[in-house]
Amino acid sequence: LTVGLSAAQAVGYVFLFRSQGQSAGSPVFTSFNPGSVLLVVLCLTAGCVLLMWMGELITQRGIGNGISLMIFASIVSGLPQAISAWWTNPDPVFKVIMPFMALGVIAAIVFIQEGQRRIPVQYAKRVIGRRMSSGGQTYLPLRVNMAGVIPVIFAASIMAFPPTVGQLIPGAEGLATFFSPNGWAYIVGETIFIILFTYFYTAVTFNPVDQADNLKKYGGFIPGVRPGRPTAEFLDRILARLTFPGALYLAAVAALPTILINQTSANFYFGGTSILIVVGVALDTMKQLEAQLMMRNYEGFLK
Repeated sequence: LTVGLSAAQAVGYVFLFRSQGQSAGSPVFTSFNPGSVLLVVLCLTAGCVLLMWMGELITQRGIGNGISLMIFASIVSGLPQAISAWWTNPDPVFKVIMPFMALGVIAAIVFIQEGQRRIPVQYAKRVIGRRMSSGGQTYLPLRVNMAGVIPVIFAASIMAFPPTVGQLIPGAEGLATFFSPNGWAYIVGETIFIILFTYFYTAVTFNPVDQADNLKKYGGFIPGVRPGRPTAEFLDRILARLTFPGALYLAAVAALPTILINQTSANFYFGGTSILIVVGVALDTMKQLEAQLMMRNYEGFLK
């Protein structure tokens, strides 16, 4: 999927650069032939695969999700430009409201990202060898947004495909215009893909049947729910109730800046997708750092 998307976008960018160079009077390609196009597409695709490999290395040997951290660094690198654009904005109302709006959106993202439904779990007493292990009560945390920012990244990648096709195929420029990032078609399409990918990724990361089997294996049960299949059905029902509002939250935050741009004509440097990625990656990385510190008996910085 990565190679296919990167190759398709690379072809689209080649024709985009060519058209922009011709319109500006300074051609990007001195000789535009199939060989040069193939070479540029291969270089761009190889660069994308190299970044994916580096991201996997960071995930395996470092802290946090490698791809998310690389996207995080790319977004944060544009922060000085965003601050400069905000400071030089001629609209005084926008200049005053924008910081409070950004803080409100960030606070809402943190609140939803950290929100969870705690399912009580009771462990019965067990005999291990000659010892009697005491039972106890704990909880199983089910987050409102278990998929994180992955659905937003996937949806943005898919929605970048129609404009690429519009730039690639002669006479299909209307497709790129119809799916422009500030258009309603783009917002609706991105919302649908975010909801679909949220359900898909949640189902991949959390399996109620496996969780119920693990609870039964270690003598755990949910009070009022029989172990085994009834527990899996109970967890699946709770997860479905949490996933839908979580998907709507992701779609709303991703579409909010675009809607504000269409209604107020104000220029927002950071989109909702960028804010979601930055806040989500920062929270996940901070939790993993905290876990590493606690594993080594150091005092964590989250108290």
